[in-house]
Amino acid sequence: MEFRITDATGGVEGDNFVISEPRRPNPRNSFTAKRALDILAASLGLIFIAPLLLIVGLMVRLQDGQAAIFSHTRYGQHGRTFKCYKLRSMVPDAAERLQALLDTDPAAKREWDLTQKLARDPRITPLGRFIRATSIDELPQLINVLKGDMSLVGPRPISLSERGKYGENFADYCSVRPGITGLWQVSGRSNVSYPERVRLDTTYAQSRSFWGDVVIILKTIPAVLKSDGAC
Repeated sequence: MEFRITDATGGVEGDNFVISEPRRPNPRNSFTAKRALDILAASLGLIFIAPLLLIVGLMVRLQDGQAAIFSHTRYGQHGRTFKCYKLRSMVPDAAERLQALLDTDPAAKREWDLTQKLARDPRITPLGRFIRATSIDELPQLINVLKGDMSLVGPRPISLSERGKYGENFADYCSVRPGITGLWQVSGRSNVSYPERVRLDTTYAQSRSFWGDVVIILKTIPAVLKSDGAC
């Protein structure tokens, strides 16, 4: 089976392109059940966590007077890009601080190039470390789930700069909606190397099922409570 990568207009490859065919088409009944679970759980979740989001959002806002929720461009299903929502855990000038560090610290640059993360990240605020460790910063992505950009379970949405790390497995990543949780999250998150993360995402895309999603959701609860691999 041939897989072509084109932009949304059918032209040459660009910043916002689509994968013309997924590696493994999802059975229709499984897709319907998965989407129904997404809508039901995201709707109930937003209702129950609304007070928590309001309180934490206010705390983030009071830190520096900047917006509590930010969006970042990520790749979604079929290679289309979307705005992924998060509670802000970083300082307002995070991009500038990161670039300054990478320009002056070779060890930090090697770590970033290898994992796209930093063990000692100067961009993260004290409150940000807490909401990351508890995964509270990810809760606004329930809005992305309702919009259809994401699912409860799937590969974590990757940034534009991470596309190259997936190589030929990028087609597998694009064959499903990215998720709030997934195999990577229940396997150690930041304790897992990036190549292993790609392998886990590929495994999920090629063998996904409704009941497999249910198992991952159930495993996510203890992983979050233990802050397993959080950073």
